Amino acid sequence: MGLVEEAHNVKIVGSGNQTIVLAHGFGTDQSVWKHLVPHLVDDYRVILFDNMGAGTTNPDYFDFERYSTLEGYAYDVIAILEELRVQSCIFVGHSVSAMIGAIASITRPDLFTKLVAISASPRYLNDTDYYGGFEQEEIQKLFEAMQSNYKAWCDGFAPLVVGGDMETMAVQEFSRTLFNMRPDISLSVAQTIFQSDMRHLLHHVTIPCHIIQSMKDLAVPVVVSEYLHQNLGGESIVEVMQTDGHLPQLSSPDIVIPVLLRHIRFSIAT
Repeated sequence: MGLVEEAHNVKIVGSGNQTIVLAHGFGTDQSVWKHLVPHLVDDYRVILFDNMGAGTTNPDYFDFERYSTLEGYAYDVIAILEELRVQSCIFVGHSVSAMIGAIASITRPDLFTKLVAISASPRYLNDTDYYGGFEQEEIQKLFEAMQSNYKAWCDGFAPLVVGGDMETMAVQEFSRTLFNMRPDISLSVAQTIFQSDMRHLLHHVTIPCHIIQSMKDLAVPVVVSEYLHQNLGGESIVEVMQTDGHLPQLSSPDIVIPVLLRHIRFSIAT
């Protein structure tokens, strides 16, 4: 196993001619795909990995400067694909990893056949003629809450983001992986994500993009999926699901898995 593979806990399962890469979002790790993976292994070679900063990675490897922009994560994706000698892949990115995959595809479009984006946003802050869902003051309060009592923040943030109460398995799972992150790293990652603005790069993304979104998502309003659709440089399609929450693949797998499989298997034209 190479250095990059080891650092990112790369796991390869399944067999098939096509490669699928599953990339998780903030506060989770590769375990967020546990409901999807069993449906892929018979037909695809599946690559799972953890973003640097996830609770399952070595915190000593987290370079605060490198990961102060999403480009740092995009270079990691390219490094993983190169080390594994992947010629081309279907990239399934959740939340921030959808944007990370999009950035990576601008640099190396040859490595990606398509992007399946779940709960993706190019910008979380509201702006003139753009609704991202958050005001700067709200984001600032979130950062302050993370700093003052990280455990209490995790317990409060998890049910809001997942949609549900602390008793549900999905909320407990997200709360666990969120709390596994070292607090200072978690704050840094959150600052990078919530302050990011990828709108100016969207027209450079030329690979086909399948945009999948929950009807109700605290982090990403439905209008954002239409914004992506209108501004991406290549062909794209949007599907809004009758699900609640930012991690529907974890909280509503019965609805989400068939949708994901359809977008993975079929091109936009079909």
